[in-house]
Amino acid sequence: MENTKADETIDMEMNFADALDEYLNSDFGDLDEGTIVSGEVVKVDKDYVLVDVNFKSEGQIPVSEFTESDGTVAIKVGEKVDVFVARKNEAEGTIYLSRDKAKRMQLFDKLEELQEKDGEVVGRIIRRIKGGYTVDLGGVEAFLPGSHVDLRPVPDMDALVNQEFDFKILKINRRRSNVIVSRRVLLEEMRSEQRDKLLDTLEEGQVVQGKVKNITEYGVFIDLGGLDGLLHITDMSWKRIKHPKEMVNLGDDLELKILNFDREGQKVSLGLKQLVPDPWENIAEKYPEGSRFTGTITNLADYGAFVELENGVEGLVHISEMSWTRKLRHPSQMVKVGEEVEVIVLGVDQDKKRISLGMKQISPNPWDVVAEKYPEGTVLEGAIKNITEFGVFIGIEEGIDGLIHVSDISWTKKIRHPSEVYKTGDSVQAKVLTVDKENEKFTLGVKQLTEDPWTQVPAKYPVGQKVTGVVTNITDFGLFVEVEEGIEGLVHVSEISRKKIKSPSEMYKEGDTIEAKVIHVSADERRLGLSIKQTKEEPARAAGGGKSKSFGGDSVSAGSTLGDLLREKLEEAAGDALAAAEEEAEAAVEETPETEAPAEEEESK
Repeated sequence: MENTKADETIDMEMNFADALDEYLNSDFGDLDEGTIVSGEVVKVDKDYVLVDVNFKSEGQIPVSEFTESDGTVAIKVGEKVDVFVARKNEAEGTIYLSRDKAKRMQLFDKLEELQEKDGEVVGRIIRRIKGGYTVDLGGVEAFLPGSHVDLRPVPDMDALVNQEFDFKILKINRRRSNVIVSRRVLLEEMRSEQRDKLLDTLEEGQVVQGKVKNITEYGVFIDLGGLDGLLHITDMSWKRIKHPKEMVNLGDDLELKILNFDREGQKVSLGLKQLVPDPWENIAEKYPEGSRFTGTITNLADYGAFVELENGVEGLVHISEMSWTRKLRHPSQMVKVGEEVEVIVLGVDQDKKRISLGMKQISPNPWDVVAEKYPEGTVLEGAIKNITEFGVFIGIEEGIDGLIHVSDISWTKKIRHPSEVYKTGDSVQAKVLTVDKENEKFTLGVKQLTEDPWTQVPAKYPVGQKVTGVVTNITDFGLFVEVEEGIEGLVHVSEISRKKIKSPSEMYKEGDTIEAKVIHVSADERRLGLSIKQTKEEPARAAGGGKSKSFGGDSVSAGSTLGDLLREKLEEAAGDALAAAEEEAEAAVEETPETEAPAEEEESK
């Protein structure tokens, strides 16, 4: 019995020694620095977590490595955890562990494996840095270059922060803990796959969905899902637009029709307006000539205004078709964009998709009214609206003025400028001379209200009659003598005296009263020829007495001599010379604004 107890004691001592030897020597040598081992959590306190990794002592790990973002400690006693052996001391039996480093190394292993397999990794963009972004790959921070964020430049780079995306791993440097990722490479691969699928299904006439990718002046680029198509500005709407931005914005989803597809060149032409009927079909039937419609002014040009009759249908009102009476320099003087106007269809060209419209035709042509209301010879009264060098304009009807030319103001007065007689606002009575509807000219006359005094001159002043008058003007070729108000005669220098004189001013001055004999008169030519020297010869002839006799067919007094007869013949020739002199005088003295009137009149209009 005693022997049995002794044997048991010996066995127990041997088992303890073996266990101690196994504890001290068996596994401790397997823990290498820089490796990852599995351990068991034996204690969790305020600052540290103790992990048993089968070493002489437990390793301490800061509790912060197990703390979640919300502050909770995500570890419990008894849980298994992978840790990194940072350093160990065999002599002292101490060991330093790190859970973060273990997780980091495991993540790098996973990333390297994904890179080898050309796989993808999910990451969150956590902040923007110089040249790109920092991306959290679940414990490892990676660099995302700005050029690898998207297929095209990102308008708002800050908007991507805190968003998750799939990435491709471009480069890993474990020693420096550097990882470079790309989102663009992944998108390009996806785009290439989509393009290949899309190319197999696209065909002309097909209706597809697309997203507005870029907007230019000439059109819109549409992303069809792997392939870009062009929506030209002319294929966006049946109506005219200035810029595509009037209809679409970046990012808009559109339904479009394929107009043309080049499979080899991978080019697609798209249309938006082709999804709705062409409003120009049978346009002549919808808008027959002479019909009246209401439209909206959409655009103004120097040559006219565009009017929208319905969605996609515009017509042009030429500037000449906007007013019967106003001479417009620009359509903005009559209308503005957005204004509703009444128009009449003047013409339709379906092939060229053009409609000619008129605004003035809505109301009657006032020139038609004026022609009927004021026939030639009508006497009317109106206020002076404008005075020019060549005449005055009288307001007749709304937008229509009548012109009194300076030459039609007076029969007898020589008026150099109408302002000598009238001023703006004066009320004037005048007679209608002409109404030219085609050329839009309305002429009036004031002098025509009275009879031309020159019609009475031949009867009042026959040839041979003596007259008394006042010198009004002296020229080198003669004297102008007023015989009554508005009626002047000319004494040619050859009819002043039988003596040769250099200038009439040697003998007379303005204001002198003279007596002269009428030697020539013409109402049509408005000429009255006078002679001073012949009045002085008559007394001498009277003193000669005697009967008259015929000489060469002319009746000659008996006391006449051959010299007297020759003198009379010379006087007749002088009359002809006088007429020529008067023409010369009038050309030198009188101004002729009538020759300038048409151009000036047109300018005033």
